[in-house]
Amino acid sequence: MTRARFQIVKEFGFEAAHMFAHKPAGHENTRVHGHSFKAAVTLAGEPDPVTGCVVDFEQLTAAVNAVRAKLDHRMLNDLPGLGTPSLENLARWIAAELAPAFPSLIRVTVGRPSLGETCHYEPA
Repeated sequence: MTRARFQIVKEFGFEAAHMFAHKPAGHENTRVHGHSFKAAVTLAGEPDPVTGCVVDFEQLTAAVNAVRAKLDHRMLNDLPGLGTPSLENLARWIAAELAPAFPSLIRVTVGRPSLGETCHYEPA
C-alpha cells in the first residue's frame, strides 16, 4: 500500500508596480502600472509523527512574510534577481527565496486576479 502524500498551501497577497521595457514604444505596459497580486506556496510531504504537520505553519508564515515584505508596495523592476517582472519570473523568484529553508516546496502560484491571469511554477 502506498502512503498518502500531503500538500499544504500558504497563500498571501501583495501590491506592486512594474513596467515592461520589452513592449513596443507607446504600449500601455511600458508605463509604470500596478496590480494586486495573489500568491500561493505549496509544500508536500508526510506529517511528522510527533507534530502531525508536514511543516510548521508558523515557520512557513514567517518566511512568507519576509518574502512578501520584499514585494509589497515595491517597484518589481528594481528587485535584485527578478529580471523582467512577469508572473513566471515572480513565481521562480519566490521559489528561490523559500526553497533553501523549505526543500519540500513543490509549487508556487502567482496571479493577478483582476486580469484572470495565473502562473504555476514547479521547481525541478
